[in-house]
Amino acid sequence: MSGDGKGTPASHRTGRDESPEERADRRWAELLQEVRVAQTGVQILFGFLLTVAFTPKFSQISATDRTIYVVTVVLGAATTGALVGPVSFHRLVTGHRIKPQTVTWASRLTLVGIVMLLATVASSLLLILRIALPDSVVPWIVAGVVLWLALCWFGLPVWARHRYERRE
Repeated sequence: MSGDGKGTPASHRTGRDESPEERADRRWAELLQEVRVAQTGVQILFGFLLTVAFTPKFSQISATDRTIYVVTVVLGAATTGALVGPVSFHRLVTGHRIKPQTVTWASRLTLVGIVMLLATVASSLLLILRIALPDSVVPWIVAGVVLWLALCWFGLPVWARHRYERRE
């Protein structure tokens, strides 16, 4: 008895029964949902960062903190670019019959954006904690949070992929 209606036994199926175009459409829709979540976070963070320079206390921060702030704002802008990139990429190539390639490039841009978001969060945390806490504990807290985010965002998914990957 066939498992997919096409004569292939159910035990020999290797995944979804979809054409390359359907797969690209599904992957694109999934990627857009992921990008929406990341974009929202980075836009809120970036918007907050842009307002900091206009607060009264900004003129009182040290040169080091000012440098950290500038690096953080630039990272936030670059992260925004990477996470908006998939949308403009798709818009500029729509109708040219390269959706599978579009999904691949958009996925890469999204991953770059997530790495940059990690750097932006770390830099923001460094700046805020340097102002709020004694300098001796700040690197430890920032390192701990970065490690936690790296574990949640990269370590766990890589482990799960390795752990549950089909063995042929």
